Amino acid sequence: MKHGKKYNESAKLVDSTKFYEVAEACDLVCKTATAKFDETVELHVRLGVDSRHADQQVRGAVVLPNGTGKTVRTLVFTKGDKIKEAQDAGSDYIADDDTVKKIQDGWMDFDVVIASPDMMGVVGRLGKVLGPRGLMPNPKAGTVTPEIGKAIADAKAGKIE
Repeated sequence: MKHGKKYNESAKLVDSTKFYEVAEACDLVCKTATAKFDETVELHVRLGVDSRHADQQVRGAVVLPNGTGKTVRTLVFTKGDKIKEAQDAGSDYIADDDTVKKIQDGWMDFDVVIASPDMMGVVGRLGKVLGPRGLMPNPKAGTVTPEIGKAIADAKAGKIE
């Protein structure tokens, strides 16, 4: 099979008989990258476990060093002393009666809606607007909670779907 010039130049840098350490392999990947965009790298690891056995299950989580790169804008429906908690947690918008009217008129400048349980009567009126967009708060997703600060932190970290 014929290959192009760039492929042949990159192939000269790789020794297929050698096992590379992770850092060395990453450097080699960067040297052989020729595209003008961020290329994808696949990693295949043979762990030597049998997934049919419960004691050999492989589970894990990865913390990305720079986050997901996406900033999440939160709208919080709450009242009383929870307003201060929401502001301290970094909420972008605190909803009031004017906000409800604005949302009904088409304003959607937020990514996650969080509500305290005592405000669900107000949020319920927005069901036809928020529901189809997947923004309607619900307890199962963790967006209806008395712990407003924790919910905002989770939303900003990307834990709330």
